[in-house]
Amino acid sequence: MRQPLGRPRDGRVDGAIAAAARELLAEQGYAQLTVDAVASRAGVGKAAIYRRHATKQAMIFAAVMHDLELETPPDAGSLAADLAAVTRVIATTLTAPPPGVVPGMLADVHADEGMAAAFAETFVKAERDCVTEVLDRAVGRGELAHRPDPARVHAMLLGPIFAWLFLLLEERARLPRLAEALAADVAHSLTTGPGRARDA
Repeated sequence: MRQPLGRPRDGRVDGAIAAAARELLAEQGYAQLTVDAVASRAGVGKAAIYRRHATKQAMIFAAVMHDLELETPPDAGSLAADLAAVTRVIATTLTAPPPGVVPGMLADVHADEGMAAAFAETFVKAERDCVTEVLDRAVGRGELAHRPDPARVHAMLLGPIFAWLFLLLEERARLPRLAEALAADVAHSLTTGPGRARDA
């Protein structure tokens, strides 16, 4: 059998690069991070990084976003409780990177079509899948007549949390209470009134 050309990727190097990037993000911030610094901290050559990531931004994206394993929360028994669990996941995801990393990275992501596509296929898709499953559960329980547009509900949950953290610059310590209230408000809007379970 013909052997594949080249050496296989070393998972230990991948892990060292990601860990070094996260450490330096916490110490130096997004704008100051350099590939040289990550290579030095990880104990690898710059070539090892560029074999894996075309740019510094791609390296940071992989270290920060690919490391986040988003899973749909267990069934909590009601739409309101399930949405509360989803908002906690969103809040945890957005506050996991050091302050300043998410806004800087998103600016770079949306300036690059390849990174934007990767962002949509990984991070956004994982969150959207969580929202979709929670809505399907509510339909199965009879709380909703049919599933509303998951993209619209995702925006209803994500938008206020993002604004709280990165636009309004409010206290992170108050975020859990905001997330709980937000989930209750969204559940109420979906299950009551003339717009019950209607797609946008």
